[in-house]
Amino acid sequence: MRTRVLVAGGGPAGMMTGLLLARQGVEVTVLEKHADFLRDFRGDTVHPSTLEVIARLGWLDDFLKLPHSKMRQVSVTMGGRSVTFADFTRLAVRCPFIAFMPQWDLLDFLYGKAAAYPGFRLMRSTEATGLLIEGGRVAGARAGDLEIRADLVIAADGRHSRLRARAGLLPVAGSPPMDVLWFRLPRREGERVPFFQGGLGSLVTIDRGDFFQLAYTIPAGAHDELKARGLPAFHDRLGGFVPGLRDRVGELGWSDVRHLAVRVDRLRRWHRPGLLCIGDAAHAMSPAGGVGVNLAIQDAVATANLLGPVLRRTGPPAERELAKVQARREFPARVTQAFQTMILRDLYPRRLSDDTRTHVPAIFTAFHALPPLRHLMGRFIGMGVRPEVVH
Repeated sequence: MRTRVLVAGGGPAGMMTGLLLARQGVEVTVLEKHADFLRDFRGDTVHPSTLEVIARLGWLDDFLKLPHSKMRQVSVTMGGRSVTFADFTRLAVRCPFIAFMPQWDLLDFLYGKAAAYPGFRLMRSTEATGLLIEGGRVAGARAGDLEIRADLVIAADGRHSRLRARAGLLPVAGSPPMDVLWFRLPRREGERVPFFQGGLGSLVTIDRGDFFQLAYTIPAGAHDELKARGLPAFHDRLGGFVPGLRDRVGELGWSDVRHLAVRVDRLRRWHRPGLLCIGDAAHAMSPAGGVGVNLAIQDAVATANLLGPVLRRTGPPAERELAKVQARREFPARVTQAFQTMILRDLYPRRLSDDTRTHVPAIFTAFHALPPLRHLMGRFIGMGVRPEVVH
């Protein structure tokens, strides 16, 4: 096969990149290793920055017809007090809120729009497993027995990127503040649970209508210790957050709980001749703040803005053109990772015995004493360090 641009990975970064390049008339093939987008416990927050991108493309009304819930403020409950940590209502955008939407709906929506462009192709059940390298330059990729030649390969294949490893691009690891246990519980009609609670660990609860999707955070690397304490002890910890959920918590088995070992890392160099890494392949984010999807979308917009005009010409793009994407997006990634691993660290436990019901973190106290901080945090989380505008 031959294509102008080959994108490995059909997640938010890959799908948005393919869509925006095809919109500019560039031939793009996106490889997605799964047969569909239906995977649970992925980033499901669509922030104001991403909603603004969709609005500028003229698709906001269509997008908001999809099932979603809106969050205009993020509140944190600790020590018997609730504090607003982020307020999006003052943002000068069309959608001053976070939209909670299953990621598969977002990806299906992007694919539906991309499929309207003749230069766009999505190949499902096709995983990029290796690179074609000729004369020191990446000339395409392998997907099993299939060879696909391309003038540019974009690795958007996630935090465990095979392509960046094949290219010899090694990430620098950071210090993640926590691991996450994802699970879901049935929701009763009219039932409400705080979004973020402190206690023995911390619990994030997303209302999905018929069920709650929950993320229980524990200290990094503490999963084996938690399991060794036994399932009843795990149920007791969860039941301490919301006594009304205790009966449903008691039905959880370890097979119902998905463990996410959080990684925070980034590449020193995002590119080599013929290859560019973006999204989690370039900078794996912690779930803190729920900003991973939106940084991936911002990377995609910057990639299309900077490389689209180059790719409309003949010949492969020069490496200096690829370096412009890293120069544009590396600073926002660095600042966001520092924010996740340092500023927000106190909101998450360092030991399994830590209990924020009795020990309230300093950052919580600061937001309680200085309410204007909620608007600054709303700007940071909602829009990011350097929001991108579609050209």
